Amino acid sequence: MTQLVPVLSFAHQLLRQVVQPGDVAVDATMGNGHDTVVLAQCVGAAGKVYAFDVQEQALHKTRRRLQAAGLDDQVELICQGHQYMNEHVRQGVSAVIFNLGYLPGGNKALTTQRDTTLAATTQGLALLRQHGLLLLVVYPGHEPGRIEQEAIEGLVTGLDQQHFQVLRYQFTNQKNNPPYLLAIEKLSTG
Repeated sequence: MTQLVPVLSFAHQLLRQVVQPGDVAVDATMGNGHDTVVLAQCVGAAGKVYAFDVQEQALHKTRRRLQAAGLDDQVELICQGHQYMNEHVRQGVSAVIFNLGYLPGGNKALTTQRDTTLAATTQGLALLRQHGLLLLVVYPGHEPGRIEQEAIEGLVTGLDQQHFQVLRYQFTNQKNNPPYLLAIEKLSTG
């Protein structure tokens, strides 16, 4: 029997299926660098990962994690909000991942915000190549996360099904508004 996997593990499985050596990918919320490392492994030495975060602590932790894995050459760490993605990424990407909320182990008062996340999600969707994936790990268990969730849900449910398909992966019997994954595949670039 196949076991169901946690939300973030499922997101990483999807990334490993889509992102190939030589590709370009984006970690829109680098945090402690776990998603950045997965993307760097997938793109390999010939690829490129752009990773964004507004907290220096996130950049330092991610840099150390990448260096320990020997993956720092193919990653550009950017100490800016993900809403500035278009200023740094100018080519088509195979994947963009957002792990929303606050930095684990950091200041819980500093969270991703509705307006910047919507702007970055829109930019990420435009950057996706055909059959690329944009993944949003959504954490509605705190007030800023609930506000962000409502806005994201409004955006993704309005996407034209001729151009995008959206999957929601969620454990429905867990307490306290558990995180869930929205996986968006770009069907066409038109």
